Amino acid sequence: MEREQLKEMYEKYELTPNDVFKHQHYIIITRSGIEKIQAKENIDITYEVVKSEPNFAAVKAIATQGITIETFGSALKGTTHKDGNCNTWYVLEMAEKRAMSRAVLKITGLYEHGVFGQDESEEFKKPK
Repeated sequence: MEREQLKEMYEKYELTPNDVFKHQHYIIITRSGIEKIQAKENIDITYEVVKSEPNFAAVKAIATQGITIETFGSALKGTTHKDGNCNTWYVLEMAEKRAMSRAVLKITGLYEHGVFGQDESEEFKKPK
């Protein structure tokens, strides 16, 4: 995402430094930033649980904002990141958060500019 586009997005959605950070090649939006974008854009999201097991969950998000898109989020609890994609036992909640992030970024077109949600990958955590 070009610097000017990033500035416009930052102002449009009233984001703060806690809502956005740079990670290698991507712009990452935190959970609070995703929720600000959803509210500002008046995006309605409904969810369907596709699968919910103790170690795995998949959730479909259906987002509407004039158009409707469907996307999915999943979470697999593993003992390490090599055999799973999250490190929490709250796999259903993680799958929902991932589906929400993807839905918001997809329907607003922000994915096209290399913007991802923090919840989408354990690798996208904000550096300490």
